[in-house]
Amino acid sequence: MGAGERVARAAERGNRTLTLATLGIAAVLALWALFALSAAGLVAQLPLTRWVLLAVSAVYLARALAFPCLRSAFPGNSRTFWWVSSGICLIVGALHASGLARVWSSL
Repeated sequence: MGAGERVARAAERGNRTLTLATLGIAAVLALWALFALSAAGLVAQLPLTRWVLLAVSAVYLARALAFPCLRSAFPGNSRTFWWVSSGICLIVGALHASGLARVWSSL
């Protein structure tokens, strides 16, 4: 999708930093999913679920809307990368916000 030539070259060299960064991102996304499952009542109620999910929704939506400003900081990323990743963040953020609005009073 065009995450950038520098990243592609580092991956070809077997750069461990990319692996650690990917694992870190995956861990954060898994934690966010756990909070969403908690709000849906599929796992035990976690503390501060309402506020964590509010922050999660805000992060996704901010990332989706901030891509014009972020593009200059990452010039190697393709237009496709920015549009697809921002679209995904917009959809996921909207779903989180919608779901949170529906269960807000019960959290």
